[in-house]
Order: sequence, then C-alpha cells, then structure tokens
Amino acid sequence: MALRTSSPTATRAPLPWRRRQAAAAAARAAPAVAPQSLLQLMWLASPALPIGGFSYSEGLEAAISSGWVQSEADAAHWLVQQLQLTQARGDMAAMAQALPAWHANDRSRLAALNAWVRETRESSELRLQTEQMGRSLIAWLRNQYSEDAARLDAIEWLAAQDASYPLAFSLAAHFSGASARPALLAYSFGWAENMVQAAIKAVPLGQSAGQRILSQLSAAIPAAVDHALALPDAQRQAFSPMLAILSAQHENQYSRLFRS
Repeated sequence: MALRTSSPTATRAPLPWRRRQAAAAAARAAPAVAPQSLLQLMWLASPALPIGGFSYSEGLEAAISSGWVQSEADAAHWLVQQLQLTQARGDMAAMAQALPAWHANDRSRLAALNAWVRETRESSELRLQTEQMGRSLIAWLRNQYSEDAARLDAIEWLAAQDASYPLAFSLAAHFSGASARPALLAYSFGWAENMVQAAIKAVPLGQSAGQRILSQLSAAIPAAVDHALALPDAQRQAFSPMLAILSAQHENQYSRLFRS
C-alpha cells in the first residue's frame, strides 16, 4: 500500500493540515546541507557504524521462512511496504518530532517520544533491537564527544531514559547540524541498506538483485520522509499486525541467521 496524500483546496483544508503541509514544504526547500554535516550523516548511515544493525532483519527472515518472501520481487515489495507502513508512520515520524525538540532542549517532549518508541515495539525481539542499537549508538556518541561537556550532558540524559535507537539517532543527527529532512533521508537509507543485506543473505539473492531492490527503496524514500515530517502526534502509529506475528514467531524459529 503506497502512501497517499490528499490535496484539499486551500479554502477547505483544516488549519492543522495546512500547517503540516507548510512544514513539509519548508523542509523540502531547506538550504543544501553543509559539507561537514553531510559527512556526519553519511557516517551515521554507514553499515560500518558499530551499532549492530546488520544483525537484525526486522521480521524479514520470518517472512521468508513462512513463504511470504521467496524472490527478488517479493523482497522488494515487502521492504517498500515496510518503509511506507511502519518506518514512515512510526520511527521516522518520532525522529521528525524529536529533532526540533533537541533544538529547543525540550526534554519532557523527548522523554515522551522515547517512551512511545519503546512502548510500541510489538515483540520482545523488536524491543531488544531498539534498546541494543540505542545503547550502542549512545556509546559511540560518548566516544565522539568525550571532551564536549554540553553534548555529554545530553548524551547521558538520553542514556538515563533507556535510549531507543530512533531517539539516539535523532540526537546524533542534531549534533551534525543538519536539518530534519536530510537527517531522515540518511536514517532511511541506512535502514534500507541493512534490510537489503538481510534479504541478500536470507532469501538468498545475488548482489545485483540487492542493488535493484535498493534502487526501488531509494526511489520511495523521499516521499516516505515527507510523510513522516508531516505527521502529527495523533497520526503517528506502530500498528503492523502481520509483522508483529512474524516477529513473535521468529523468536522461536528453529533455524535463523538474524536476531529479529
């Protein structure tokens, strides 16, 4: 199911809708990312970042075992759907709201967003994933900013909240100085690379097939990011029943390569 955006006329559109669309348009029109910020975002999106993202398939391995994903076309369809229906409406939307909260140092807002991410994991292994990757990214941030007292204060505060991965990533993106849209583009591409590598290993697929899937995900990412940027609290959600069922089944799967 592709994301759809309505286009009511200006005279009929409710004010919250117009504000969200204006915010998304402003994000799209933001100035180019400074070179140092761009490099930081590329670093955060890199599979080489030591946070363990390569060890998770987020239910994909269980979908393969259950017969839902058996080919390149199946894997591409599954991952594009996951991007649009779970990432854009959930973790990416939480990150989009966390970034301005970091700028404003609104810690009550940040704590609420972090709690929402942790509380909406639909299986124990998905909860463990966001906790482990959050802790690992916090450790990386401590190492990067060990001599910056102000940044260490924010890092230690988030660590005390049992940082989820989306909130830890939002803090790292905030430190980069990039605006919300480039930060979400980097996050999304890093997620896509990890998931494509999981598909290559578990379906299994060849490298060329993986690149074709990554191309499809790359084409879908900008719209998913814009959707996440426009979502208010009331429309942010983490509701994907089949993914939750598959993840729960994966916890007891006889043979597996991945931790989720």
